[in-house]
Amino acid sequence: MKALIKVLIWIAWISSAIAVAFVIIGIIQGFFGRLVHNTEIIKYFYVANSFFLLTIVSLLFLYLGKHNKE
Repeated sequence: MKALIKVLIWIAWISSAIAVAFVIIGIIQGFFGRLVHNTEIIKYFYVANSFFLLTIVSLLFLYLGKHNKE
């Protein structure tokens, strides 16, 4: 059970870091225009939203579920 908790914490940290990176890329692209040909600005925020939701779900599973640290 402790291994599951550690894995979920790592998933939360990694997915939130990836989401922040996509938000930063989206903001940079908003200021300077398209960084990669054939991409839209809003697509970066959709991807960031998915990673933030993954973070929220994993943290809710840890802290609201019966899987608290003992």
